[in-house]
Amino acid sequence: MSERKKVIEDGWNFENSYASLPKSFFTPINPTHVPSPELIIFNQPLAAALGLNTQSLQKNGGAEVFAGNRIPKGALPLAQAYAGHQFGHFTMLGDGRAILLGEQITPTGGRVDIQLKGSGETPYSRRGDGRASLGPMLREYIISEAMYALGIPTTRSLAVVKTGDTIIRQTKEIGAILTRVASSHIRVGTFEYVSKWHTSEELRELADYTLQRHFAKPENDVNPYLFLLREVIKRQASLIAKWQLVGFVHGVMNTDNMTISGETIDYGPCAFMDSYDLATVFSSIDLHGRYAYGNQPPIGAWNLARFAETLLPLLHDNQEEAVKLAQDEVSNFINLYHSNWLQGMRLKLGMFDEEKSDESLIKNLLSIMQKHNADYTNTFRALTFNNLDKSDFFSSDEFKNWYKLWQERLSRQQESRESLQQLMKRNNPAIIPRNHRVEEALSAAVNQGDYSVMNHLLDALSNPYEYTPEQNDYSTLPPPSDEPYRTFCGT
Repeated sequence: MSERKKVIEDGWNFENSYASLPKSFFTPINPTHVPSPELIIFNQPLAAALGLNTQSLQKNGGAEVFAGNRIPKGALPLAQAYAGHQFGHFTMLGDGRAILLGEQITPTGGRVDIQLKGSGETPYSRRGDGRASLGPMLREYIISEAMYALGIPTTRSLAVVKTGDTIIRQTKEIGAILTRVASSHIRVGTFEYVSKWHTSEELRELADYTLQRHFAKPENDVNPYLFLLREVIKRQASLIAKWQLVGFVHGVMNTDNMTISGETIDYGPCAFMDSYDLATVFSSIDLHGRYAYGNQPPIGAWNLARFAETLLPLLHDNQEEAVKLAQDEVSNFINLYHSNWLQGMRLKLGMFDEEKSDESLIKNLLSIMQKHNADYTNTFRALTFNNLDKSDFFSSDEFKNWYKLWQERLSRQQESRESLQQLMKRNNPAIIPRNHRVEEALSAAVNQGDYSVMNHLLDALSNPYEYTPEQNDYSTLPPPSDEPYRTFCGT
């Protein structure tokens, strides 16, 4: 038996239910062997929750598994096929540089995908090399784990290994592989792929599998596929509201980057907003602001409309009735999103109850913030502790008038000031992964081989609502720059 085929007992408990779907949904394929894998970072708490032997994986060949050189017992590696609307244009896609090892069954009975990202060429690579470089893989690790700590549904990062390869991009870069954990990798684009090129029965099979994997069984009298659409809409409305509430900009909300499970996925040109501005764009390829911060809710609705279109053959035998059912559900997305967002903003401002004027008060604050380029996170941090500095924003007559109305609003509540502050602390993070801090950590890791900067950042981000003294440095703003911060699709 070759070295590559050896199995190791490190707590892996694989099943492969996705492989039971029609064979055209995926391609069985092993990761490409790499010369000298080295474990750079390992998420021990996550590994333990998955039922893995953390000591064994760190000492006895864990790097070989996370590099794809050794396939754990029970794994059945495959690359998934999917399609997607990329910047509004439909195209065939698939796992071009990612391979699903299998589904780990956790000690609590949960089921999660274990995927290697950057693990080599697949049939869906579209002339790509299937590889990834160290910086983008570490970036996804940092941002995804920060999102998890913020309480936002997300894929997680288990490990990053260096491969010993040199990756050719615009320059020579260090090769790396990320091990990603997800509830599943079923996307809107997965349904688009099956709807476009497969039969209605195969579409039904995918929908039934998705229902069984992710959603409680609907009531007997409910159309299960209408229920599926409704539940996906609910999850996405909640997810995108959470993005907006912390100032997260995904950057590339193509339909292949929207999961059916409701988790954030594919941390490419994403970043967190500093100054509040609805037009904030970080992605270097988003030239027209399609995926700007303020556009994320309507783009979410657009993506869900594409998902609804794939389900039409399952919703009703009559096409017109199917379209009506789909339209009714999708049209409810904005209301659901708005309800989630408004409630979240109330909590950020210490509002235990609801008043009709709340939305106007909230939007007035955001308008003043945008006018004065106020930092989004630090503004709510300052309000939480009533620690208002002498900046132009807090000194402006507009803010002072708003502040008076806000205090009057809070005075009509029965809860104590201490309870109010605790509520705000629970909903306003002291820290986010500031773009300049992330770049600082990546530069030290990639250019100097110094991972201490990244580890300190990860420690600070792991409890974003704690307001510890150690987090203070990470709340400072970047130095002024004439150039806007730009991100790229490297991940």
